[in-house]
Amino acid sequence: MNRTILLVEDNPQDEMLILRSLKKANVGNRIDVARDGQQALDYLFSWGQFAGAGEKTLPTVILLDIGLPRLSGLEVLQRIREDDRTRLVPVVILTSSDEESDRLRSYESGANSFVRKPVEFAAFAETVSRLGIYWVLTNEPPCLK
Repeated sequence: MNRTILLVEDNPQDEMLILRSLKKANVGNRIDVARDGQQALDYLFSWGQFAGAGEKTLPTVILLDIGLPRLSGLEVLQRIREDDRTRLVPVVILTSSDEESDRLRSYESGANSFVRKPVEFAAFAETVSRLGIYWVLTNEPPCLK
């Protein structure tokens, strides 16, 4: 089974750290990156620059930041959950937000998990490693096209 991760992250430093941490944890799965909310939806629904790419397998998990350009992570999450094609794809909110309202809104909108990005480098890397191992190697997702 092809287990792709979709990382939706607009911060280049966080993106690099996440990719490096997953690699270090031996998560060798393909990781596709969207750098704003609209690009994430384009990727998932084969719109815009991804139109005509043919039918593809949906990601095994989406690591989604909240504070994104164009469309916020919460708007992306709501659109994912509204569409029958993507409503069951696991979505992990991976954010620097410590706001209780963001956590509550994430779960109300259908997030499977809410993870705050640790500020300290080693803790950030460890958190991302554990996420990758759990969601890609341990978790049993539904079979989606």
